[in-house]
Amino acid sequence: MNKVILLGNIARDLDVRTLPNSGTTNVRTAIAVNRRWKAADGSQREEVMFIDIVAFGRQAEVMRDYMGKGRQILVEGRLNYSQWEDKNDGSKRSKHEVIVENFQMLGGRQDNAGGAPAQQQTQSQPNHNTPPPSDIDESDLPF
Repeated sequence: MNKVILLGNIARDLDVRTLPNSGTTNVRTAIAVNRRWKAADGSQREEVMFIDIVAFGRQAEVMRDYMGKGRQILVEGRLNYSQWEDKNDGSKRSKHEVIVENFQMLGGRQDNAGGAPAQQQTQSQPNHNTPPPSDIDESDLPF
């Protein structure tokens, strides 16, 4: 089973693109995930991992419109391994990234002035080959 669940903050600006063949929106970014533990000497330790994530279709559109650097997010997805040749020197490159299947925005809206936290959860569509709707009607959103 290939399942990843991460809770963290968006660590860099979203890279929004439209796939040329299908017109599907995709978003690439990274999230920062913290791990805290107590060392053998009793001191508190913390490490931060930056994990690349990729969203397609409806998830990408919602992320583009409502998420930004610093925003807390819960991501559920699958691990993907990509390989390519570097354009400059032809060397082989690779990386792991998480393909977003579901996500939930956590914390309050960025422009929220003391109101209740806004939450939005999206579910993946089984067929990513059909182009998603081009606009989001804000009156349909629950926040």
